[in-house]
Amino acid sequence: MSQEDQVTGSILLMDDEEPILDVMEKLLIRKGFTVSTVRDGKEAVSMYKRSFETGKRFDVVVMDLTIPGGMGGKEAIQELKALDPNVLAVASSGFSNDPIMSDPAAYGFSAILPKPYNIRDLIELVRSLILQNRKE
Repeated sequence: MSQEDQVTGSILLMDDEEPILDVMEKLLIRKGFTVSTVRDGKEAVSMYKRSFETGKRFDVVVMDLTIPGGMGGKEAIQELKALDPNVLAVASSGFSNDPIMSDPAAYGFSAILPKPYNIRDLIELVRSLILQNRKE
């Protein structure tokens, strides 16, 4: 087992699709992560704010960019950045033509995770962001 395989942390997952949240949450927990899930950007901002204020901030936030009828990642990242300029946020979308997916840093995101993604992609990305952040 490599050192990177042992990297864990707390993850906030935001997606409007319940099956995606359920599966990813279970698999991440099995890999040793602490996971919280929310359905839209308002919930994500609220939960992040609570955790940040108690000194237990999330290591990584993974946000779906488009939430029908709700606040998506595009809007939520602005509020998260205002609260915590060091938030590590991943933009997730099935729309490859979204400008955020080609230049995530310009919009405040640390990385992208194109949909559909598998658990290995998610875990590798989250672990690399956490490791990179710990080295800084």
